[in-house]
Amino acid sequence: MSDESHPKTLYVGNLDVSVSEDLLCTLFSQIGPVKGCKIIREPGNDPYAFVEFTNHQSASTALAAMNKRLFLDKEMKVNWATSPGNQPKQDTSNHHHIFVGDLSPEIETETLREAFAPFGEISNCRIVRDPQTLKSKGYAFVSFVKKAEAENAIQSMNGQWLGSRSIRTNWSTRKPPPPRTEKPALRQKQPAFEEIYNQTSPTNTTVYCGGFASGLTDDLVHKTFAPFGAIQDIRVFKDKGYAFIKFMSKESATHAIENVHNTEVNGHTVKCFWGKENGGFGPDSGAMQPGAVSQTAATPYSYGYGGYWYPQGYTGGSGYMQGYQSYQQYQQYPGGQQYSVMPQQVQWTGQPGQQPNVPVMYGNVQKYPSQ
Repeated sequence: MSDESHPKTLYVGNLDVSVSEDLLCTLFSQIGPVKGCKIIREPGNDPYAFVEFTNHQSASTALAAMNKRLFLDKEMKVNWATSPGNQPKQDTSNHHHIFVGDLSPEIETETLREAFAPFGEISNCRIVRDPQTLKSKGYAFVSFVKKAEAENAIQSMNGQWLGSRSIRTNWSTRKPPPPRTEKPALRQKQPAFEEIYNQTSPTNTTVYCGGFASGLTDDLVHKTFAPFGAIQDIRVFKDKGYAFIKFMSKESATHAIENVHNTEVNGHTVKCFWGKENGGFGPDSGAMQPGAVSQTAATPYSYGYGGYWYPQGYTGGSGYMQGYQSYQQYQQYPGGQQYSVMPQQVQWTGQPGQQPNVPVMYGNVQKYPSQ
């Protein structure tokens, strides 16, 4: 039973300045045996504390009983502690971080660490969990001190079975972006790998890239996005100034959005975000029904520019309404209804099952489905 999946320590916030550790321990001891209590006092802020129980069950009961309870005329905020407040964490910012996806729900931190330990010194190992249920979200991060050891782990462990699933490995968000000839534009808030990864379903690998006033070519798109991973297909809409890039893995697509969004490519500041998952790639895919978008409530994305919306949650197989307002005109492009990230306003007028005559890449040769 690991401390990560069965924690015993609670965070207690919004405390009155007069509270003492003895008083707080006495209060929480009414729920179960308390091992220790530490109050953190910072100038200008309300004090907060960490209360450690001797067992997980008592801590869980205290969380339910004490959260939002009035104590000294203040409503306490109680939650699981992410780490002990009095233990300094190791600085791993200069270490080399691996993303581990498709992780079996039963895998614990110790098991994950043991699987990667043969490749070198591990400085940190973390399974990402739901903050309320504490269940694994199916992915983790493993940090190595040496880059060569991290690279070896990625190459050796990708596709290997761990528990009941075959895992996927790749660089995580802290990997330096691949060298590119285009200079970065002035960025606002640049989203992190984990934030981007969670915005769509586990199977979506399609990236939208727009903002090209001119000079958009297949070669330019390939040159820009190839450093981030294997590309399955590219669709370029030159007259509309945008393209869709379908990667072989979601990790590669996430890295592409993370590193290319809000950068300057061929003299244009481009925007990148998730394309519609069921947009279809390849000449045999059926045209998507106009307006087939998720009804999930949308939330503004914190990239720092307006008009980009994504669903807060997703359901398997559903479409996703994701739009960038400056590109509303491409709603009316019939060939785009397979690939657009906006609900359509015009319908395909061809015969049922007939494909719009959109160019398709076969290797390095561009053809049309009708050819």
